Amino acid sequence: MLLRVRITLPDRPGALGQVARTLGVAGADIVQVVVLERLGGRAVDDFTVVWPGASRVERLLAGLAAIPGVQVDGVWKAIGAPVSGGHDAELLAQVAANPGDGLATLVDALPGLLAADWAAAAVVPADWAARAGAPAVAYASWRAPAPLVLPEVTPLRARPLTGAAGTRYAVAPFGRAGLVLVVARGDEQELPAAAFHVTEVDRIAQLVRAAAVILGEHLDAVAVPASL
Repeated sequence: MLLRVRITLPDRPGALGQVARTLGVAGADIVQVVVLERLGGRAVDDFTVVWPGASRVERLLAGLAAIPGVQVDGVWKAIGAPVSGGHDAELLAQVAANPGDGLATLVDALPGLLAADWAAAAVVPADWAARAGAPAVAYASWRAPAPLVLPEVTPLRARPLTGAAGTRYAVAPFGRAGLVLVVARGDEQELPAAAFHVTEVDRIAQLVRAAAVILGEHLDAVAVPASL
């Protein structure tokens, strides 16, 4: 199976190689490494690895924990290696090419871009806090659970969230039509997924803002159910 492993490690020569060797000895085949942060002598890296399904992940975690200065921030199943930021422009071009389906195109693409499980666009009316119920789902990607229960998304600003069951979320408002984008990872998984990093949240927010400009009135046409 494919795993995503987020590791905080010392930002010094040899540290990355030591982690890579440990992953290999444990039986993990590294597919991709993404550097999320380098600050104050520490680095945060995401490793996408092929892991033998019959092997216990605890073996992998034990090996990494034995490396001085290394901390495992999260491990979760992935459906594919995340796509680099260079593909964001291509996604926005697809949104612009067919604005009628632009919202669906964006929502369907985001899980693959961010090693997430699913994404959804929800409608949050201005007076939602005074009403019963939950935000109405305008569109959800194919892996989203049904029925879909969204976390508390107000106040509407780009940020990471953690749900009651440990599911990790990132939310970002479109800034019009009461729409907010929700991306989730670790949903109904036994492994503890890492929270969305600030760089991931910023990437989602930038894509959402750009899509809002491109789609314009197409977003305003998203209907708010009468029940809200």
